[in-house]
Amino acid sequence: MTTDQIKDLVLRAIGDIAPEADLEDIDPDEELREQLDIDSMDFLNIVTVIHEETGIDIPEADYPKIASLNQCVTYLQAKTR
Repeated sequence: MTTDQIKDLVLRAIGDIAPEADLEDIDPDEELREQLDIDSMDFLNIVTVIHEETGIDIPEADYPKIASLNQCVTYLQAKTR
């Protein structure tokens, strides 16, 4: 997957879980939970959508590694190589 494909996937997942979020204003370096004001269940749902779309298992211990959009992209790129 390319960087753009991964970014689009993550943004789609966010849009599914938090439809009120302005996806164009997401700061790629800021933690998603804080800037979107979502709880841990919403974050888990985003992770679930990513897993369903990619087949990549993301263990709970790795959640801090995918806290921001850029971190998600980096993490998923490493898993798809």
